[in-house]
Amino acid sequence: MKSNASFRSLVLGLGFAVAAVLPVDASAATELTVYTAMENEVLASYKKAFETANPDIRIKWVRDSTGVITARLLAEKDNPQADVIWGVYASSVSLLGKEGMLEAYAPAGLDRIDAKFRHPGNPPLWTGNGVEATAVCVNKIELAKQNLPMPSTWRDLVKPVYKNKIVMPNPASSGTGYSAVNAWRQIFGVQEAWKFMDALHDNIAQYTHSGSKTCTMAAMGEYPIGISLDFRSIVLSRQGAPLEIVLPLEGLGLDVNAVALIKKSKNIEAARKLADFAISEEAFRLYQPYFAALARPEMNMPTKEMPGAYYDRLLSIDFDKAGDARPEVLKEWRQRFDSKSEAK
Repeated sequence: MKSNASFRSLVLGLGFAVAAVLPVDASAATELTVYTAMENEVLASYKKAFETANPDIRIKWVRDSTGVITARLLAEKDNPQADVIWGVYASSVSLLGKEGMLEAYAPAGLDRIDAKFRHPGNPPLWTGNGVEATAVCVNKIELAKQNLPMPSTWRDLVKPVYKNKIVMPNPASSGTGYSAVNAWRQIFGVQEAWKFMDALHDNIAQYTHSGSKTCTMAAMGEYPIGISLDFRSIVLSRQGAPLEIVLPLEGLGLDVNAVALIKKSKNIEAARKLADFAISEEAFRLYQPYFAALARPEMNMPTKEMPGAYYDRLLSIDFDKAGDARPEVLKEWRQRFDSKSEAK
């Protein structure tokens, strides 16, 4: 009996020792619901890096385009389902801040973030990471085949020669589309911007619900020109697509992917750890292959595919102002142009 008791004690002791070195049981980990508009192909690597550093936390992604995610968050205002926003444009996130939905927080390393790419509050409501601009993807083969001139400005795109040759993201569903509209309002002034968009509408074949799809359509030769997310053209060029990246001379609209905490989250401590990670050096190294510009400028990695004028043509954007204008701008845009939007 004594030997059996000793054996039982030994087995129990070994069991505790083994449990101490085993990975945390996923079922016992804190699950963070993270709303994002980042591209699907990057999510796995971001999740793996964060969970490796924080084995007691698991990310559950909810992914859609910026406009859809923003509308969902607003609809859930009184009963939020998200813990964290990571990779949604600051102009949309700032609108959520004005609705009182965000928890102010200063992530570790905040001092390394360029002040123009974070909320001005102390502590801030959101912090930026990857910067995305609106450029023009041009299929060089299709352009030559259809005997079309290479555009160099936004104004060029309203020329009759491009009728039904251009695709653009719908700004109500795509952050890239709204970045373009916001830029035109800034470049031309509000009234002239609507006149410009009226003229551009005549040349638009379709408004898509994705900011990167338009460049993919151009790369495949469906249409010769796509107003699109800047870095998508680089990715597709590296894959052999016959694209030229046009940076309109008037300037490039942009937004910055932001990380922000939902005020009513039940997992606020875990959410803060994710915000810390999202602006860490490790995270910025993960961002580098997918962004031409970052909220930590010293970590920018210029690419041979992107024209050298890129950084000079980035406009300076007031994200709070862009967020404030968003509801009225989108209401007007839908009334004027939604007839050419792709079916959802």
